[in-house]
Amino acid sequence: MVEERQHRLSPSAWNRYETCPRMYWLSRQGLPRKAGMAASLGTAVHASIEDLLQINLDGRELSESNWLPNTADQILQKRWEEEKQIFHETPRHPNWKEDKYKEARKQQAGAVHMLLDHVGIAGLSFERITVALWKKIQSLVIAVEGELVTKDGHLMGRLDLLLAEIDKEGKLAGWLVADLKTGKAPIGSLKPEVNRQLRMYRDILLSNNPNPPPVRAEGWYTSTTSKWVAKGDNVLEDALAAWKATQITEEPLAPTPGQSSCGGFCDWKAWCPHWLKWRHESGSLHKGDFADGVILIHEYKPAQGIAIVESCTPIGDQGEVEPNGDKRSVQFDGRGKEVLEKLLDDGHEGPIFIGSAMMNRDVWRVGPWCDVLPWAPIPDSGR
Repeated sequence: MVEERQHRLSPSAWNRYETCPRMYWLSRQGLPRKAGMAASLGTAVHASIEDLLQINLDGRELSESNWLPNTADQILQKRWEEEKQIFHETPRHPNWKEDKYKEARKQQAGAVHMLLDHVGIAGLSFERITVALWKKIQSLVIAVEGELVTKDGHLMGRLDLLLAEIDKEGKLAGWLVADLKTGKAPIGSLKPEVNRQLRMYRDILLSNNPNPPPVRAEGWYTSTTSKWVAKGDNVLEDALAAWKATQITEEPLAPTPGQSSCGGFCDWKAWCPHWLKWRHESGSLHKGDFADGVILIHEYKPAQGIAIVESCTPIGDQGEVEPNGDKRSVQFDGRGKEVLEKLLDDGHEGPIFIGSAMMNRDVWRVGPWCDVLPWAPIPDSGR
């Protein structure tokens, strides 16, 4: 008998639940996830920094310099190739962008420079970083890519770096939770959800250690080498309340349709009837530069990748749709074309969900970045 996995709440799951409980519920149903270039780039950069901080430099001359540039690039390239393979093995993925490797190198360099800043050195080139200096940085690393779990097992997170903070006398002055961020740096202050994520890491550490030193948590934005301190009260009481509310049930959790959920980013729109209904009732269905929709294929010409389609609109609350008479041509190319043809070859009949299609033109375009999925909404009664 397979033991049922214990329910745990992470900061990202908490944020998802607050955006829309149905979104959160769908994210826990084992539905095919979508790979993204930004996420893969971030994972490769994170893993390369983890490798660099754990590299064995024993036996190397302490004064040796110019060792880091090639080493860092070799490690990043290895992690980049690993992520590329995972990306292509993910059923829902756009095209891999090899030219993003330059950005990954920049982000890796940003993380290294912030580590140098942690030991009081700024602006040093990779070529001048000696073995001795890197060993000094390594000596301050308490944990790399560590899992944080509360003693009761209810709350969890994964911290990128836990670093020792040393005073002028060389004594331990505190712990620093440093969370590497490869996304866009904040303006003015951390986003509330990021601030809460970092505080949750901080507070789990404090709760698990009876006599901890002072603990700070920072978001390290590698694109700008900027550090942002998380501020605020302990979040664990609120997190525990969220853990209780997010117990997975057989029936889907209630949705909260609106702009932030149905109008924003959601990986699971193709399985949510309330997204379609909200879009229709708000007058935003099939509208926008890049928009989502539900269509029927009437005719498809594989050689040209051109389809004659008809838009669909909801006729109930549980994802039922009907064609609305709005017919047009759609150009499918790249991954969008490949997935459509696989879907048709497998015998799919009926509505199809298309995500992020270019709809600001007479002929819509479904390109490599788009989702093409069977329209298979899960009703409120469950599967």
